[in-house]
Amino acid sequence: APKAGQAALAGKNEFHKVYYHKLGAVQAQDRLVYEDPKMALGFRTVGTTEDERFLVLYLTDGKADGNRLSVRDLTDPRQADSFTPLVSSYEFNNSVVGNVGGQLLVLTNYKAPRYRVVLIDPKKPQEANWREVLPQTEQKLEGVDQVGGYLVASYLKDASSNIKVYTEAGEFKHDVALPAIGTAAGFGGKRDSRTVYYAFTSFTYPTTIYQYDLARNVSTVFRAPKVDVKPEDYVTTQVFYASKDGTKIPMFITHKKGVKLDGQNPTYLYAYGGFNISLTPSFSVARMLWLENGGILAIPNLRGGGEYGEAWHKAGMTPRKQNVFDDFIAAADYLKVQGYTNAARLAIAGGSNGGLLVGATMTQRPDLCGVAFPAVGVMDMLRYQKFTIGWNWAPEYGTSDNFAQFQNLYKFSPLHTLRPAAYPATLVTTADHDDRVVPAHSFKFAAALQPANTGPCPQLIRVDVNAGHGAGKSTKLQIQEWADIWAFAYQNMGLNPYKK
Repeated sequence: APKAGQAALAGKNEFHKVYYHKLGAVQAQDRLVYEDPKMALGFRTVGTTEDERFLVLYLTDGKADGNRLSVRDLTDPRQADSFTPLVSSYEFNNSVVGNVGGQLLVLTNYKAPRYRVVLIDPKKPQEANWREVLPQTEQKLEGVDQVGGYLVASYLKDASSNIKVYTEAGEFKHDVALPAIGTAAGFGGKRDSRTVYYAFTSFTYPTTIYQYDLARNVSTVFRAPKVDVKPEDYVTTQVFYASKDGTKIPMFITHKKGVKLDGQNPTYLYAYGGFNISLTPSFSVARMLWLENGGILAIPNLRGGGEYGEAWHKAGMTPRKQNVFDDFIAAADYLKVQGYTNAARLAIAGGSNGGLLVGATMTQRPDLCGVAFPAVGVMDMLRYQKFTIGWNWAPEYGTSDNFAQFQNLYKFSPLHTLRPAAYPATLVTTADHDDRVVPAHSFKFAAALQPANTGPCPQLIRVDVNAGHGAGKSTKLQIQEWADIWAFAYQNMGLNPYKK
């Protein structure tokens, strides 16, 4: 927390602690569960297994890219104030899926960059005693749920969900049929339940809740939203294009059927490319407005994401962050060469790490597009680690405190690579209470961009008041923001979709 008298967004968030809070009790009665007074950086988070036997402690150090993993057996009075380490290294990602009796099912990328599941006995946690339950495959294992005596494994096949069901011992039972290419999530449930629920969504498929019978392998619609969208009127294709170094990058392209590839279509290119986050198909009412009015939606899965495992992620981390920008630029060039759009009708967009992506791309290639939407972006790469939880991004980006990493950051930091040029019409967006990526990033970038622009296009900043990084934003504020975004895009592309 900020020091006394310090502005909320001016200092680092350090020395995190974990407390137990009983509902209905006053906060002063909360009981300390874990702290490390010698370790300023890092996150400490906890969870429990479904049967509430084990309390699981996750620790990061703000330097490496993974986490330590420890557990406390809540049925053992001797462990009332202690944790048993299961994985002591910070170098790999580890999470507890559940438990089989007194042993823990752990999803890990240790010796498995596309992840696997191992069974660890906390009484014998040494690696030599681990038993592999779900080995690594060619597909990224995105998550696993333990429910009804089964393990429901969520794999990614070229950035789309591929769901498989196994016994708790790792024996394959069946695949879960999904309605289309898209994203399925939420298979959690009780140990004794044979029926679970999951959500499915895709670019033109509103999020729908399905009821799934584990034993019969049958899905039925449980709840479907009433949205005036006809998925059959649209088409989604996945293409693979070559980036600057020849790496093949997947990209989803969605539009109305019958769109002519005459190079004149307004196109919205959105990406993220970082932090091992997988950008999978999802539905957005706001994006449907763009599609309904003849726009094209393009979403590439850039390096730095998690779509193909840790190797794909590391290919977009420091010192290889430039790969991400090259992938994005190549996506834009592909769309133009293939006749989807032209520079004047192309908008590039991204938020947070994706805001950095847009900022770096438009400074490196001002001619690439006609419109740019850098949202809540990390724009000052030389000082980001000095504010709130910015220190936590050092494993991803590197830090200016290290000279070699400073040199790399300086090459692509949007704030520091701005030069006099004719920049695309740009709407920078942020919020005055964003404690994830402090608004100073956007303020400084917009202030530097305006005098650097030598062309006729507007360079504006939009600031939400009493709002944060985006999560939890009210429907009203979302509508206002998207109305401004689409109006800005149409205006600067010279279009009026509502003109009769």
